Amino acid sequence: MASISLTAPQTISQTEYKRRIRAWTMYDWANSAFATTILAAVLPVYYSQEAGATLPSAATATAYWSAGLSISLFVVAILSPILGTVSDVMRGKKRFLAIFFGIGIVGTGLLVLVETGDWLLASILFIFGRIGWTASLVFYDALLPHIAREEDRDSVSARGFALGYLGGGLLLAVNVVMIFMLPGTWGARLSFLSVAIWWGVFSIPLFRHVPEPPSATAKLAPGETVLGASFKRLSATLKDVRRYKELLKFLVAFLIYADGIGTIIEVAAIYGAELGFGSVELILALLLVQFVGIPYSLIFGRLPSKNEKNRPFYLAFVLYNLIALPLVGITGSRLLPVNVSGMPPESYATTASTAGEGIYLAGDARLVYEGTWTAQTISAEQIDSDADMEYRSTSQSGGRLSFTFNGQRVKVNYNTGPDQGIWAVEMDGQPLLDDDTGQPLTIDAYHPTIRYGASSTFQALAPGEHTLSLRNTSERNPESSGTAMNISQIEVLVPLRESNLAVIIGLVVAVQLVGLLLALLFGRLLFSGLAKKMDTRLGILLALLIYAAVAVWGFFLNSVVEFWFLAWMVAVVQGGSQALSRSLFSNLSPAAKSGEFFGMFSIMEKFSAIIGPLLFALAAATFGSSRPAVLSIIAFFIIGGYLLTKVNVEEGRRVAKEEDAALLAGAVE
Repeated sequence: MASISLTAPQTISQTEYKRRIRAWTMYDWANSAFATTILAAVLPVYYSQEAGATLPSAATATAYWSAGLSISLFVVAILSPILGTVSDVMRGKKRFLAIFFGIGIVGTGLLVLVETGDWLLASILFIFGRIGWTASLVFYDALLPHIAREEDRDSVSARGFALGYLGGGLLLAVNVVMIFMLPGTWGARLSFLSVAIWWGVFSIPLFRHVPEPPSATAKLAPGETVLGASFKRLSATLKDVRRYKELLKFLVAFLIYADGIGTIIEVAAIYGAELGFGSVELILALLLVQFVGIPYSLIFGRLPSKNEKNRPFYLAFVLYNLIALPLVGITGSRLLPVNVSGMPPESYATTASTAGEGIYLAGDARLVYEGTWTAQTISAEQIDSDADMEYRSTSQSGGRLSFTFNGQRVKVNYNTGPDQGIWAVEMDGQPLLDDDTGQPLTIDAYHPTIRYGASSTFQALAPGEHTLSLRNTSERNPESSGTAMNISQIEVLVPLRESNLAVIIGLVVAVQLVGLLLALLFGRLLFSGLAKKMDTRLGILLALLIYAAVAVWGFFLNSVVEFWFLAWMVAVVQGGSQALSRSLFSNLSPAAKSGEFFGMFSIMEKFSAIIGPLLFALAAATFGSSRPAVLSIIAFFIIGGYLLTKVNVEEGRRVAKEEDAALLAGAVE
């Protein structure tokens, strides 16, 4: 009788075992470049500003982008369990991974061809790239129980996430440099090509060193096809779902708490922007999470390991962060000077001669028009604001708009179009200079189609009383057919927060050094007993506890120093919670059906990307602020964590092993 191993073989050499593990985890390093550059940072902006430049508005471009996301997710949600089951039946996990990997890198690499106005081409290529990327992860995750022994799956899964953070972050940093250094759109376009190359090159170890898992399906009956057998097996699994009730309970718990995790990741930047944090603070904080998550992913991966001698130290360090980060962050926001902590300064008040914080519509008396202007009605929906009219000037009228305000930053809303010209910008009677070039700032409002809701923000050197002037020049863009000037509203923005990132980062590092010292001195003494009880499920529950603290703290958050400490707190658990969830699912599902079950796992992940942000948006709309919406996320962690406590992990493992044994007995005859 032939010997078949459905899980990671125990007989191979340790050298070969480690090589397979390294090869498998390198795919996390390879494909994470798609998540950072294509999904999160570069392509969404390029799609809106360049590929969708000929669309009626930025909102239309966003809608088309969202439609592409939905289409790709829908296709993968339908295909994942079907193709996953087929891969189990025909021994084809690596084969399907290679197919979708190929679709993904071709779609991604061809994005280099997308030029200004090519929104349809960009949408099609993005959909193919996203389908390839997402579907390949189904088969990649399904390989985990076949290459990692049961006792190593937590740490191996965590190592993959850590490498993913590092690889995705490094290429994103390179791509940001490319965008700033290369002329025109070439920086962004070549960054898309770099993702495809990166993804392709660093996937080679997986295809070379990870073997194709064996099929646990008996020889097909005469006349039976692979697809027919796959549907039959998938149908049998769904009918016999009660047999996998522990796995089903975990999937429901995962769907709920993953909603909370995904929502925090997706709304962090926009929430910080709403609170008035600068773009530099936000971008650097997000990069912080990307790189700081690397060591903490490894720590969480080792917490459940029975062979890890330093578990008390790791547990003490994580629990220390749960207490110390909020304590020091909140205390720092109260004790540090306002220009260091980033607490909000006092609001700008309206005076008899100046306009304070707020929105001033085109017909407001505080806006002084010189020359000939024409008022025309415009719907608020077109420009996504409260304005119901705009004022229009032509170069022949020598139009000038003046606005005296109390503050430092002013946001001007206008529309762009084929008949728009170039406007000079002045502050207090002097041309406002560009910080980078030293040249006078202008607004070039030309666009091949009319687009409402465009805006530019201008900043004075210091807060106080200032006068902003926009002057309609006789100049025009070479492609423009006119020199019109259309203004719909002006907004005096809230005061700029001032912070000292060097001090804040130094404070965070000091907190971590103290934590390492305390964990080293007292970890084994105080937490040895608790560390022995740690398993994968308890590790996830610990991460959910920290996420719940993040949601509560986020409700009260009001300073840059707190935002950075909160970001570090998210970095502590983000990779670890996802890695442990993946490894626990692999232990609860039969290895012989890993493709089928990880297809279902993929569906749950896709739903978790929809429900949470939707509920967040509803809460924000109901209360008129994102603060209650942030607090509401705690419900996902409480409910999901509670359901996770009801999962009998040992029973789930027993059922999975029995299923493997039964399938193996049928396959080996």
